Amino acid sequence: MTRSVDDPATRFEIGIFTFGELTADDTGAPIAPHARLAQILEWARVADGAGLDVFGVGEHHRADFAVSSPQMVLAAAATQTERIRLTSAVSVLSSADPVRLFEEFATLDLLSGGRAEIAAGRGAYVESFPLFGQELGRYDEYFDDRLGLLLQVRERDLVTWQGTTRTPLRDAGVWPRPLQERLPVWIAVGGTPESAARAGSLGLPMYLAILGAPARFQALAALHRDAAAQAGHSIPRLGVTSHFHVAATTQAARDTFFPHYARYFAQNMPRGGRLDRETLDAWAGPGGALFAGSPAEIVDKILWEHEMLGHTRFLAQVGLGGLSQRDTLRSIELLATEVLPQVRASTAGPAAA
Repeated sequence: MTRSVDDPATRFEIGIFTFGELTADDTGAPIAPHARLAQILEWARVADGAGLDVFGVGEHHRADFAVSSPQMVLAAAATQTERIRLTSAVSVLSSADPVRLFEEFATLDLLSGGRAEIAAGRGAYVESFPLFGQELGRYDEYFDDRLGLLLQVRERDLVTWQGTTRTPLRDAGVWPRPLQERLPVWIAVGGTPESAARAGSLGLPMYLAILGAPARFQALAALHRDAAAQAGHSIPRLGVTSHFHVAATTQAARDTFFPHYARYFAQNMPRGGRLDRETLDAWAGPGGALFAGSPAEIVDKILWEHEMLGHTRFLAQVGLGGLSQRDTLRSIELLATEVLPQVRASTAGPAAA
């Protein structure tokens, strides 16, 4: 059994990501898109300088988000960073042209010196379907068809392909090619067993968006590993994404984060609703999915999930709910300087591969 290019023996990685949401700040006014983009680029610079491994940007096509094109924002970040990996989080593949998406990320890879990655997913919202002329009733068909094309495009310069959701290709050249031998493609999964099994059977690394009880994702992680083994692949990497804020103490982290997260929750989470402090404290407790606490608490929770799920990458969603730039930057710095070294030391060796 050979090891996949997407599954290198690697140390535990920690990074940050954002959807660029425009939740109202402390003045009650939504953050202006140009101001949010400037903040996001500063997050990338600080994360890179502090030693984090990954920086990600998501895709939405709504008035309350600043980012519709992750590749554009990541290209700007590439010019202002030196070593951090740059990924979409996610690219909505169902409503994208896989050929064009690959070309754009290959260009990003060249600009960044080989640091680009694609995280492909269906997306939590469906506004891109009518916007780009897709039929919502063919939701699954679009993703399956276009994932197959994306994977073919990354394997060869000249592509011959026929599917059901776009015109066929015959000996079509797709350029430029990335600097990396194979552009990494991750699959983002919200909680569907079929999606986890598909990622494993293709030998692709997978992200799990942990928004509910973490223990319920154990089955998906196992399904991903088992499907890969049955298909003859080495075990692909697993990443976990979570909502996040860290401060010097538990009290400081939760006191600062609570009003912002409650605002974010009401505006952006499915079904909206009111989040009270007692619920936030429960979610941020030892068995909950929310990462909001001191560096020691964050380390303990990452290691607990690592033991349960076996993931080797953790991405923290930062800056939620109009949290101030000062507090967000301090959270990023603490993640890099106090959390990452302890997690990496505790996961070093064969178990972290």
